Amino acid sequence: MNVFLRELKAYRKSLLIWSVGIVLLILMGKTEYSSLATSGQSLNELIESMPKALQSLMGIGTLDVSTPIGYFSILYLYLLLMATIHGAMMGASIIAKEERDKTFEFLFVKPITRTKVITMKLMAGFVNLVVFNVVTTVATILLFEMNNEMADVFMLMSGMFILQVLFLMIGTALASVIRNPKRAAPIATGILLLTFILSIVMDLSEKLEFLKYIVPFKYFAAKNMLTGDGFEAVYVVLSLSLIVSLTATTYVFYKKKDLNV
Repeated sequence: MNVFLRELKAYRKSLLIWSVGIVLLILMGKTEYSSLATSGQSLNELIESMPKALQSLMGIGTLDVSTPIGYFSILYLYLLLMATIHGAMMGASIIAKEERDKTFEFLFVKPITRTKVITMKLMAGFVNLVVFNVVTTVATILLFEMNNEMADVFMLMSGMFILQVLFLMIGTALASVIRNPKRAAPIATGILLLTFILSIVMDLSEKLEFLKYIVPFKYFAAKNMLTGDGFEAVYVVLSLSLIVSLTATTYVFYKKKDLNV
């Protein structure tokens, strides 16, 4: 039995729904940008007139939002939210579903080790994230017509992919550690939403700047990457270290876990 192909088949409908949803969100953003750009009103002046709290909620920094890439930086925050939710839920469910659906007995009577099962499941989850990210990247370039800003788009999507993998591994680690498989996805999503809210609150108060190393949404913020030098090494290293640690946690705890009948 090929666990890898089995998992790809199991999540193909879900991937299609998420992909359609992300394309529609990008299309809505492009439509709104085109409408505002042709209204004759300065987008930058409109943004500056908004309360600081609303600007933070929109993820706006010092970028020129009258340009496609500048306006896209607003949309990017919410694409990032969708992508990481997808990753976290995928990670939690792809590990916990055998125990949740009572199908692990069928799986483990086959001549296959738990290590191989986990590896095949993680590979399938990784492929799902790649497809999701590619769909998002292609839709962004085509709909926003950003042929001249492709380097910036690829940089942003690379940051998004790292966070996708990070939250995928948060989900798998939780599913491996927690005894009740049904709790893994809600907890993973709760952690994600908490860090997302913190990232917004941090923009409202400089006193919370010290939290930037524990809030993943701050690692690859569009306004920082596009106005600075791109990726900051400390955040890349921190992200990769967390991914490796969470992957090890997934293997260690799932191999020792007593599966509930």
